[in-house]
Amino acid sequence: MAQDSVQQEPSTAPATRARDLLPTVVPALVVGVAASLLLVGVSRAAEELQDVLWQNLPDALGVGGYSVLWMFVMLVATGIAVGLVVWKVPGHAGPDPATTGLEAPVLPPVVLPGLLLATALMLAGGPSLGPENPIIAVNVSLAVLLGTRAFPRTQEHGWVALAEAATIGALFGTPVAAALVISEALTGRQVRGQLWDSLFAPLVAAGAGALTVSLVSRPSFDLDLPPFGRPGWADLLSSLAVASAGALLGLCAVYAFPYVHGAFRRLRHPLLMLPAGGVVLGALAALGGHLTLFKGLDEITVLAADPGGWSAGQFATMTVVKLAALLVAASCGFRGGRIFPAVFVGTALGLCAHALVPGVHPAVGVSAGVLGVLLAITRQGWVSLFVAAFLVASPGILALLCIASLPAWLLVTGRPLMQLRPDGTSAR
Repeated sequence: MAQDSVQQEPSTAPATRARDLLPTVVPALVVGVAASLLLVGVSRAAEELQDVLWQNLPDALGVGGYSVLWMFVMLVATGIAVGLVVWKVPGHAGPDPATTGLEAPVLPPVVLPGLLLATALMLAGGPSLGPENPIIAVNVSLAVLLGTRAFPRTQEHGWVALAEAATIGALFGTPVAAALVISEALTGRQVRGQLWDSLFAPLVAAGAGALTVSLVSRPSFDLDLPPFGRPGWADLLSSLAVASAGALLGLCAVYAFPYVHGAFRRLRHPLLMLPAGGVVLGALAALGGHLTLFKGLDEITVLAADPGGWSAGQFATMTVVKLAALLVAASCGFRGGRIFPAVFVGTALGLCAHALVPGVHPAVGVSAGVLGVLLAITRQGWVSLFVAAFLVASPGILALLCIASLPAWLLVTGRPLMQLRPDGTSAR
């Protein structure tokens, strides 16, 4: 090789010393444990209330807990209850949830009790949203409030990163998800030192959050699908088709989002918007059945336990109904996130593909369906790939998903996000 050939120059990024990273360990551990305990506390409270509303109360009244009448009554009542919180409780349960995502704003302390109450009522009452967005917002706001008071010289964004990582680690039961979200968020930003220097403290917080949840709660992501061996050409074709179909289906909700949100906004008052959303959700529940209620994690385990227990038409109905329920719940003002119900949509889509074409392995269909829908709904590639692979836990699946993500990403990149600007227009 010629002596004047181009050689790689050493990195000029300043290295972070170990003694600069070590002081971040204890604050990260504290934030990780506290954030996960808040998540578990809200989830447990919502589960207890859910048992009362959907089991004890209908049993005492002598009506079916998941009868059409009771589902309709409960969803409308949940709309009224959350509407009262948004209307009357100080802080009005935070900003319009259609304008928020995983990157949460720092909220004033007066907002946080109402936001937690509205989230718990939503989780217990049945709308198709998860806890991720509001819980991240509360944890971020508390971490910034308490952290900057305890350590006045620290910067706000450091506490934001710790709280977001801790909550994501707790939500998914592993710090890997948090590392992927943060590394994706750092893309395009000027990062001081090595990437792992920036990830060090957030990974400590995420690990503490994940371990705390594993000690006090049971894991949620365990579908126990039929085992998947070595992938073949048919599996590759199946993953490509299902992931692309999931992306297109998710984009339907993304493009409809500003219009559905605008329709509810015309009602102007939360005590009109949220009960109206409850009416629509009640009608959708009557069409799709009780498995299309709630955030969807417990319900996908029911579907995955018996992939042949429903026809292709039934799976298709649940897919469309759940996506519509997610769209309505996110548009009318319920406080919650979109990732977990999107996982249900992808799971039902994948099992529908298996029911239509038995050659589509259930694990391939589910993971590819979840991948495509999440890519469209979240526009976060690493998180979508991680969640899809995590549901199946097979090395062969990961290779298929990496390839299947390429055409699905081409379909969604450059499209609007399922998140609105304050003026009601789609963000990109």
